[in-house]
Amino acid sequence: MESPGGPFTLQTLDLDAPRPEEILVRITASGICHTDLSMRQIWPRERLPMVFGHEGAGVVEAVGDAVTNVAPGDHVCLTYRSCGTCEPCTAGSPAYCELAGALNAAGSRPDGSTPLSHTDGTPAYGSFFGQSAFATHCLTTESNTIKVPADLPPSVVAPLGCSVQTGVGTVHTVLQPRPGAALAVFGAGSVGLSAIMAAVADDHTVIAIEPLAARRALAKELGATVAIDPTAEDDVVAAVRDLTHGGPHYAIDTTGQPAVVSQALHALHKQGTLALVGIGSAQFDTMTVMTKGLTIRGVTEGDAIPAKAIPQLIRLHKQGKLPLEKLITEFPFTEIETAAEAAIAGRVVKPVVTIG
Repeated sequence: MESPGGPFTLQTLDLDAPRPEEILVRITASGICHTDLSMRQIWPRERLPMVFGHEGAGVVEAVGDAVTNVAPGDHVCLTYRSCGTCEPCTAGSPAYCELAGALNAAGSRPDGSTPLSHTDGTPAYGSFFGQSAFATHCLTTESNTIKVPADLPPSVVAPLGCSVQTGVGTVHTVLQPRPGAALAVFGAGSVGLSAIMAAVADDHTVIAIEPLAARRALAKELGATVAIDPTAEDDVVAAVRDLTHGGPHYAIDTTGQPAVVSQALHALHKQGTLALVGIGSAQFDTMTVMTKGLTIRGVTEGDAIPAKAIPQLIRLHKQGKLPLEKLITEFPFTEIETAAEAAIAGRVVKPVVTIG
């Protein structure tokens, strides 16, 4: 991205050789996530040009002397980076790493350097989520590079590192709905549909709330009990409560939109739990939260420990419980801006650009 707000353009840059703790990965596929698209709208001008991309899949080409978890030739899934030594990391919550900002969203390595430069030596910024996977090659580290089976299609591997582990982890790790409980999912994008697949696999009643007809149909195909069109309902809260005998005990908001978060809160059964995974600026009706005894839980990356979560996601996929192919639309890397525009317009659920 060369100017504030985009678009994505293709340029030739130089990439540093890996440092002792770094891994050189040749990218074969990269998912386009809502985070890439929202961050490019607010990215600071002084950190341009910037290479985004944080759902990379690829093959290891070289490793630094300190790297032990992967070797050249390994197929890998790239995910978020964590330090491994702070209190949240050592307590098993790397998604809440105290250095998350510096490691994932600074546009540089933690020491302020950038591995990317123009051929004339002027800097370009990257290290997004410790990868910047909208590229033919990138540098990663052990914490965000997970070995995967070589026979798994790269377009399936790529979304595992963020959107899929976020949706599935929100259900399986964070909410852990009790058997037979109803779950409402507000927004049926890649995160919401991943959550729906996880809930369906556990035999929960799932209510999907989504304005786009194609996504409602896909939610139903993936096992949602009912898919509600919020634009066609006079009272979305009443509709959800009617379908769940007084309200679901669990809800997920993937939109970050204040009006939608409010609907989720008011729809919940007393002492229900709302997981917030969408980026936004929602404000809460504190009286509703208090009088209903609700729990609001912010969730990053589905609370996933990637080295454990990604192999689990692969097992679910192989068991047929996570049919990710139904979410994915492939685009050639040269059409990355077309893919981004298709995602923004809602014409596709999970665009994945493929390379080579």
